[in-house]
Amino acid sequence: MKSGSLFLTLLAFAFEAPFVFAQTELRLTPDEYFDSPSISVIVFNDPYSEGHQGGIQIIHHGERIAANGDLRLEATPGQWQAFSQLEGKTTDSLDQIITVSLTYPNEEAKNRRFNPVLYPDLEINYRVSVKAEGEDFRIIVDLDRPLPKKWIGKVGFNLELFPGSLFGKTYLMDEKPGVFPCQLNGPFTRGVQADTFEVVPMSIGNQLTIIPENEMQRISIRTEVSKLQLIDARALHNNGWFVVRSLVPGGTGKGAVEWIVSPSVIEGWQYGPVIHINQAGYLPKQSKKALIEADKRFSGKPVVELVEITTDGKERLVMSDTAQHWGRYQRYNYFTFDFSGIQHEGVYFLRLGRVVSEIFRIAGNAYDRGIWQPTLEYFLPVQMCHMRINEGYRVWHGLCHMDDARMAPLNHIHFDGYWQDSSTLCDFRPMDHVPDLNVGGWHDAGDFDLRVESQGGTVYALSLTYEAFRPDYDVTTIDQANHLVEMHVPDGKPDILQQIEHGTLTIVKGYKSLGRLYRGIICRDLRQYVLLGDGSTMTDNVIYGDEGHMPEWLGKVNDERWIFTEINPRRELQVCADLAAAARVLQGFNDTLALQSLEIAEELWNKNTGSRYEREKVLALVELILATDKLEYTDALVAMHGYVAQHVPETGWSVARILDRIDDMQFKRGYMLGIQQYFGKLKEITSSNPFGIPYYPRIWGSAWGIERFGFEQYYLYDLLEIGEAKSYMMNALDYVLGVHPGENTASFVSGVGTKSATVAYGLNRADWSYIPGGVISGTANIQPDFPELKEWPYLWQQTEYVVGGPATQFMFLILAAKEFME
Repeated sequence: MKSGSLFLTLLAFAFEAPFVFAQTELRLTPDEYFDSPSISVIVFNDPYSEGHQGGIQIIHHGERIAANGDLRLEATPGQWQAFSQLEGKTTDSLDQIITVSLTYPNEEAKNRRFNPVLYPDLEINYRVSVKAEGEDFRIIVDLDRPLPKKWIGKVGFNLELFPGSLFGKTYLMDEKPGVFPCQLNGPFTRGVQADTFEVVPMSIGNQLTIIPENEMQRISIRTEVSKLQLIDARALHNNGWFVVRSLVPGGTGKGAVEWIVSPSVIEGWQYGPVIHINQAGYLPKQSKKALIEADKRFSGKPVVELVEITTDGKERLVMSDTAQHWGRYQRYNYFTFDFSGIQHEGVYFLRLGRVVSEIFRIAGNAYDRGIWQPTLEYFLPVQMCHMRINEGYRVWHGLCHMDDARMAPLNHIHFDGYWQDSSTLCDFRPMDHVPDLNVGGWHDAGDFDLRVESQGGTVYALSLTYEAFRPDYDVTTIDQANHLVEMHVPDGKPDILQQIEHGTLTIVKGYKSLGRLYRGIICRDLRQYVLLGDGSTMTDNVIYGDEGHMPEWLGKVNDERWIFTEINPRRELQVCADLAAAARVLQGFNDTLALQSLEIAEELWNKNTGSRYEREKVLALVELILATDKLEYTDALVAMHGYVAQHVPETGWSVARILDRIDDMQFKRGYMLGIQQYFGKLKEITSSNPFGIPYYPRIWGSAWGIERFGFEQYYLYDLLEIGEAKSYMMNALDYVLGVHPGENTASFVSGVGTKSATVAYGLNRADWSYIPGGVISGTANIQPDFPELKEWPYLWQQTEYVVGGPATQFMFLILAAKEFME
């Protein structure tokens, strides 16, 4: 039997239709990449090398196995090293070649205010060409002129190999075998710069064969110029990949590097099928649609079976029908299978030939326990700053950042989007200690910073959740006085109100100390920023120079985080809305904090009445109207009737909440016309993809925006009774819980559903673990058309937890589904 035939036979049986066999040679596509049934070679379509998503990338039998093929100064570059700048790209369909013109370093990134890049004194102009040669392809690097003498032996062409596909598997370098280790191993040697070290290459030679034992994964690289080095990039960066590197030789310009890459090809291979379902299950009255994702070359009629597992473990066929063809989307063919009519409670799975879905349930209590609760029970407590977080025998993290915070230096571009201009904008001078900041707040993912928009966004989503559903859930002791959290120890107070209080405290205390909002509080240097694990080890919790509290054995350690300020009317209006919402729900729970929140909210509004940020003004006015019922706010909103009517997609959901308080008919007519036009446009947008939601594939996973969309649709259905809004809300929930593109069918909510993201980018990512109730960023797009969600803890654009709304908006969606479907 020909290799791969068994795989094809099983797949053909699954679809009950013949395959359309295609050529095995690589060919240029209209989207400017090379493609064949087994291989796609993407050439500088993605500009995100910091996230292992750029340069030349290889997709092999449905998996992206290599990325960032490009010239680099460093053998194992990290997030802050210089990278190239794309100057031009040409394709030649006759000779089957793509050529890109590049310069190094990227000048546009020099002064960017997100992550400043470290620049060497080196400039290179060069071209990278990729040429299809049957089933293989050739990579050629041409320099405009040879390297300067001092850079010879320091510049090379790198290709990064995804480690998750390689651990425990073998390679051959010139027929000498090796194994890809799960952990970094030495030895090290001195680096090219003083006082630096580099890991010794795992192997050096002229031909590298990766995973020779597996035809689905085997790929060979051979060089015709400079030897190949195989390097473990985790030596300098925990999130590094394995790197194949060829140094650029001296005295060479044209043909400085030349590789021939030969991936294995399985004749007739096709992707899928993949069955996407809601991993958390379904309520009996809920719409139930599975999505089948298949190869773009498939044209059959797949027959899907719905099977129930009985109490004695036997299978009972409940339903069998042909899935309906939705059509082509990105690089896949999609089919839908609707089993909404099945309401009998039980345990089920879907079967497509020999391909089966994850087990799921249909039950009236499907969303009652362990669904929305983990966000309150685990994720929010674990993310709490200025607290010690205990869970039984476990300490999630110790008491942290009690030495917050020092005023940032002036005219300083920091990292992760922080900068300080020429003034502190308050009475504190640079490096002054700002008091009363060691309370409240949640760490942002695993970065440990407190952004005002993420603090306010979480407070806002929790406040609206409490107002809408009043979840009286208490499984956590939160002791603000002693900065202590005991998980799974009730204290008689609703956890959601305690979390709203915790987030509001950091905003209010910061405002009172500074006389304005902070932009954020973040660690002072990169060594702190890249910390993995327990955030209490980032600082010593002691205010530098405070001799009265300094342990004798510790000495003086200036390790406090820095606080940044900014002039940002847009963010001030956002926080105005956040605090006004918090003020309403904190009444009767913490009256002092509620009063302070409302006072600050009104101050922020009065400060920004002339702002050009109309959307934020509308949202702030709605919350102020609900918090105060003052006529001046209602009048201000009515005066914006033209903007509201024309921007219903951005503000309509919020305005619906106070529509009954407005008597102005011009306002109402314009608003309702805007609603009508909005849903007309939504129908067009949501019918353009198989997920039934506004979906815009991009480098960063889009789960959070989709949750926000579903959250907004709740109000449009609940208050305006627009039936389509209910469907869109449920589609958004299904998307987050598993009905999304890509081979990984997991729920984006860690620990929720029969299969979920249990390897995620949180504070414990180095442990390949997760925080229950956290929501990852979700399926990302490898441009132009490859959806990807890897099981890998270090791809922040796919698996990062972020506070500011995602997890709390998921809570809202689940509680809304329960309300509408029970």
